[in-house]
Amino acid sequence: MGVPDELAARMSMAEQHEYLHSKFSRRRLLRGGATTAGALAAGALLTGRADAAPTVLTAPATAKIDGALVAPIGRHLAFGNDPRTQMTVSWQVPAAVKNPFIRIGTAPWNLSHKIAAEVRSLYTPAGVGASPNLTQYFLHAQLSRLKPGTTYYYGVGHDGFDPANAHLAGTVGTFTTAPATGGKFTFTAFGDQGVSYHALANDSLILARRPAFHLHAGDICYADSSGAGQTGDTFDARTWEQFLAQTETVAKQLPWMVAYGNHDMEAWYSPNGYGGEEARFSMPSNGPDPRNLPGVYSFVYGNTAVISLDANDVSYEIKANLDISKGAQTAWLERQLKGFRARRDVDFVVVFFHHCAFSTTNQHASEGGVREKWVPLFEKYQVDLVVNGHNHVYERTDAIKGAALKTLPIGGTVNPAEDGVVYVTAGGAGRSLYSFPSPDSYEGHEANVDTVASYTWDKDGNKVPESVHWSRVRYTGYSFISVDVTPGHFGRPSTLAVTALAENGTEVDRFTISRPAR
Repeated sequence: MGVPDELAARMSMAEQHEYLHSKFSRRRLLRGGATTAGALAAGALLTGRADAAPTVLTAPATAKIDGALVAPIGRHLAFGNDPRTQMTVSWQVPAAVKNPFIRIGTAPWNLSHKIAAEVRSLYTPAGVGASPNLTQYFLHAQLSRLKPGTTYYYGVGHDGFDPANAHLAGTVGTFTTAPATGGKFTFTAFGDQGVSYHALANDSLILARRPAFHLHAGDICYADSSGAGQTGDTFDARTWEQFLAQTETVAKQLPWMVAYGNHDMEAWYSPNGYGGEEARFSMPSNGPDPRNLPGVYSFVYGNTAVISLDANDVSYEIKANLDISKGAQTAWLERQLKGFRARRDVDFVVVFFHHCAFSTTNQHASEGGVREKWVPLFEKYQVDLVVNGHNHVYERTDAIKGAALKTLPIGGTVNPAEDGVVYVTAGGAGRSLYSFPSPDSYEGHEANVDTVASYTWDKDGNKVPESVHWSRVRYTGYSFISVDVTPGHFGRPSTLAVTALAENGTEVDRFTISRPAR
């Protein structure tokens, strides 16, 4: 007997994956469709990584298309383990192509270095989601031994489409590796983007900030609108194509570093829900378990260490992947924090992930699992800035250190070693907005409230009421943050100058995190 649909939503991701494949295979075979039955009988499963490999049925054979008629789309970049020497270029093609590759050089007229690309295909059968039978082709070229602080020109192609040809020169893009030594730079961050005009507006503003990289704190495109890996017909894989096309203008020229949220778990593709993400993105592979937690990694750019976490592993609110790492992620996090704090060349540690440690919205508020597992580590190792999404607003805390609070007014400065950790919810990237239980309070419209009535999620999935005193800035609007990093010199402190910008460019918050000169 199968599991009723209404119970599937309460399964783990692995259980939902098994249930969905069993249900789909049984339904198709009973209908007696010759093509589908043949595909199933062929045993055509995508294989690769043992415990997280996408166990998806391969697509039926498709007619060959002239490569000259197939243009690459949705280019996006990501750092490798070392941003100074490694970069991954990823893209999509709308049909199968032969011999995909990347050309790269230090001048647009010299793209003689040609490297083969890896193809990762995803098949989504009709009936799994809202789309018809759909095969998507994602390509990745992992570049290494690059020179630090160098701008490279690149073009992606395949047989019949060569960016070295003069008439395709307009398809050539650029990227710049991290410098060998520290210097000033900017990075940007947000979460909960989706596909919308508001998302486009934020992307345009981000490009104007000229960041070295961008952090996306999860819930990337909302192909799965349920947000819990449910098996209902809400999943539409075509949304990813819309998202990558929307984001290409920015992501083709600066690394688009993603963490995974609850809407990024897609039960069909793999037991952990991340098989689709592994096909579309190539993040650094230095996390505790790249096979099972592909969104957990770290990198160092200049004087700043950045850590991406997967909060689905510790979420009490949405439990589809609760404890998937069996504690390995938290143990790895502590090792990373301890190691970065011991490095003389690292001034700042920035952590980003999806579910909020501290937020007061009516929709999700604060995640008790994050508070229990990770907040003590953030405080112990004096993390400078924590960036979350999940709540579709902008909210910023005072500096938090245990039960103590250090008031951080708009325009103020804190020293994390003395004052505590600042948490930013930057979930206003483009998806529909949430609401606060208290009035907005932001730059030029301050309405400070001493106490906000909110709640946090406990182990049993209950909302536990709490009186909040740390909510300093609240803005119900589309927005993102821009962070200017300035290393200290000649006795001056190193600083992170954080600015929150609305989608029309208006500043809604600003504050500075300062580290004394060493």
